[in-house]
Amino acid sequence: MKRVLAIILGGGAGTRLHPLTKVRAKPAVPLAGKYRLIDIPVSNCINSEVFKIYVLTQYNSASLNRHLARTYTFSGFTEGFVEVLAAQQTPENPNWFQGTADAVRQYLWLFKDWDVDEYLILSGDHLYRMDYRQFIQRHRETNADITLSVVPMDEQRATEFGLMQIDAQGRVKDFSEKPRGDALARMKVDTRILGLDADRALKLPFIASMGIYVFKKEVLYQVLQESPERTDFGKEIIPAAAHNHNLQAYLFKDYWEDIGTIAAFYEANLALTRQPQPPFSFYDEKAPIYTRQRFLPPSKLLNCQVTESMISEGCILKDCRVHHSILGIRSRLESRCLVEDSLVMGADYYQPFAERTSTNDPLQVPIGIGADSVIRRAIIDKNARIGRQVRLVNKDQIQEAQQESLGFYIRNGIIVVLKNAVIPDGFVV
Repeated sequence: MKRVLAIILGGGAGTRLHPLTKVRAKPAVPLAGKYRLIDIPVSNCINSEVFKIYVLTQYNSASLNRHLARTYTFSGFTEGFVEVLAAQQTPENPNWFQGTADAVRQYLWLFKDWDVDEYLILSGDHLYRMDYRQFIQRHRETNADITLSVVPMDEQRATEFGLMQIDAQGRVKDFSEKPRGDALARMKVDTRILGLDADRALKLPFIASMGIYVFKKEVLYQVLQESPERTDFGKEIIPAAAHNHNLQAYLFKDYWEDIGTIAAFYEANLALTRQPQPPFSFYDEKAPIYTRQRFLPPSKLLNCQVTESMISEGCILKDCRVHHSILGIRSRLESRCLVEDSLVMGADYYQPFAERTSTNDPLQVPIGIGADSVIRRAIIDKNARIGRQVRLVNKDQIQEAQQESLGFYIRNGIIVVLKNAVIPDGFVV
């Protein structure tokens, strides 16, 4: 794997994950209480012995830069690195990144400096565990120009992905990005060709791209330089290359989830609490997911009832109930709180005792969730201050709302409290 260079696409403005991306890049969004989205592809690379890793981004990249710089430091005796490449204006190209392919095109001059054979193109907002060595080995064995990692897909979600048709040898014959209507019907295939049994093939009649590619070095240069007007891999580069290059499909057989929307992000996080076996596990010792070391104290639970939940380190919980939820680092829950079906991201720091107990400001609300509050089906971003006797339960079953001045949004019926928001005592949603 020394001759492979990984390029992780940090995504655009992350509008589908707004307001979680209001003050941070999409790959920097917290995950599972203590990780960030970017930790998934970077950890997969490290576990696959791919140690040369670039991350391309252009929106709100400060927290992402800080996280990567503090987390991934390789020995000075190796060529390993994890480095952020932000969009920049140059005399040759005065524009920002116009798409995934354009982002890679603008940094080809840098990638060419490395003596490698393949480029591994990854996405920064997926949850999965993958050994890229097997993926790259298949690419080399089939002498492919481009290899796409694929999963079988049901009709309900198929319109959100690039779909393809393949022959018996796995070669891609046709590719269509997010088709609808008649175009969607034309992409339906007998997925038994992937090895699915008849029942599963009936339920999953499409082959979807995961947005993960391996390119031969020369082929990547060619497809990006011959058509500079093509700015996106899925919409333009891959469909065009399907007709005159050897495109191969690699079937990924494990759990994979695109968590680019609030609903998908919420469901993927809470699925981690599922018993007896969650769809994705952070407890695999052979392929761990890495993140920043924080040296926090153990969590402290005082007369609490916690069921089907994950509690990160450094939390303080007092006489409360937590069910089917995830509490992030340094979360604080006061007496008689109830948190159900929720993701609490925690805090970046501990608030001093004197500040928490200050009475000088009548609107002062400590970081955490105050006494006698009820939180259901919500995402509480970092450093949020939830007062006492607050009820965040979406009592009117609203699906979409934007109350930024009040410190919250509602997306797909899920209450999202903004980072650093203050929700006063007695507030009800």
